[in-house]
Amino acid sequence: MLNYPIKFYPILKEKIWGGTKLVSKLHKKSTLKNVGESWELSDVEDNVSIVSNGKLKGKSLRELLETYKSELVGENNYAHFGNNFPLLIKFIDAKEDLSVQVHPNDELAKKLHNSFGKTEMWYIMQADSGSKLIVGFSKGITPDQYLNYVAEKKIPSILNYEKVKAGDVFFIEPGTVHTIGAGILLAEIQQTSDITYRIYDWDRVDDQGNPRALHTDLAIEAINFSDKIKAKHNYSTFINSLNTVVKCAYFTTNFIHVVGEKELDYTNTDSFVVFMCVQGKATISMEEHSEIINYGETVLIPATAEQLIIASKNCKLLEVTV
Repeated sequence: MLNYPIKFYPILKEKIWGGTKLVSKLHKKSTLKNVGESWELSDVEDNVSIVSNGKLKGKSLRELLETYKSELVGENNYAHFGNNFPLLIKFIDAKEDLSVQVHPNDELAKKLHNSFGKTEMWYIMQADSGSKLIVGFSKGITPDQYLNYVAEKKIPSILNYEKVKAGDVFFIEPGTVHTIGAGILLAEIQQTSDITYRIYDWDRVDDQGNPRALHTDLAIEAINFSDKIKAKHNYSTFINSLNTVVKCAYFTTNFIHVVGEKELDYTNTDSFVVFMCVQGKATISMEEHSEIINYGETVLIPATAEQLIIASKNCKLLEVTV
């Protein structure tokens, strides 16, 4: 029986643009130099999450799916995804600007990579003064004009820059040119896919002094060239309420600011639930089992859960279902 909140060991990724906040602020344990990503919940090949607590400790997420099936993820999710977990959950620290990139949609990803596409959202947890994101273009352009900007290394001049602060949310649909700017720590929720087309990388070189590869031919098929993309999402922040942040075909994310106790009823929810702690800490109680979720931690609640109680003096959580 799946009757407790499940935690997993983070999978930490060293990145050329990574920093130290995942270790210093989120208390991830690592000896890596530039930790850019903490994969909190992953079913990506060769990067499958391992349970870190309770009676299932040491089991992989894939093993849980194969053993518990719809009890873990819900009947509809299991019918649709089988033994594949539909989301990839991360924390990201950008000490430097990431490459400017774009993701394919389901149709293109299936055709070219036999994979899901990549729809994602960002919740800004902390941002240094003056930090910015890039989402979309500052003006509408044609594919031919775009290729000229690429050839002349002038892509930055046509990008849309957005200043950010803690609590801001951005929804990144496939085809949206985007990047995370230097100084930003965020939570990312996305489809299970690791397909990214790099279109500009600030003329950086790798350890051997070689420019990092660009994916211009692939990207041109994926890009939305409109200048009308509205990626920033506004949402309510009522205390002890489910405040809808993003609702799309791939996931629903709610913001919950818990002060005291919040009861949640999942009796009629045919899905697993993921909690990401983006401020403070809380105790999540399920039947006779409870688990503390600290700032920068993630917990998976199986689809069999009916009632939960979250207790905290002051905590902010993202609640994610499919």
